[in-house]
Amino acid sequence: MQDINNIKIVGIDDERPPKMRKEAYVDLFFKLSEKAPLDWCEDFNTLSLRMNPAVKIARNGGVCVEAWVRDMQDIAPQLEKIKQKILDSNEQYIEKDRQKKLAILAANKDTSSANRKQVQ
Repeated sequence: MQDINNIKIVGIDDERPPKMRKEAYVDLFFKLSEKAPLDWCEDFNTLSLRMNPAVKIARNGGVCVEAWVRDMQDIAPQLEKIKQKILDSNEQYIEKDRQKKLAILAANKDTSSANRKQVQ
């Protein structure tokens, strides 16, 4: 597993700078420090479902957080919310990985005791 705690926002995506629309909102694309795993992206999107304005990360890309705000002054507060969701996603991903490892250890322990009985 990569060090998931290294995933953080490093800036605005160079290829997609903030763009003001005539519908009175600004599209934002924040670049991540490294490509996020698929299940991390799913966790992030699940944790961000109720954020207003909406935030998501494309599962197939895993390198940019897509967001929007209604006004330029809303960018900084929205960015802080996104950073917190990234931290929450990191914690959730680490906990899920720990649970998987514990389940594998438990399964191996069960099969090794069954093998001992078989050998006897």
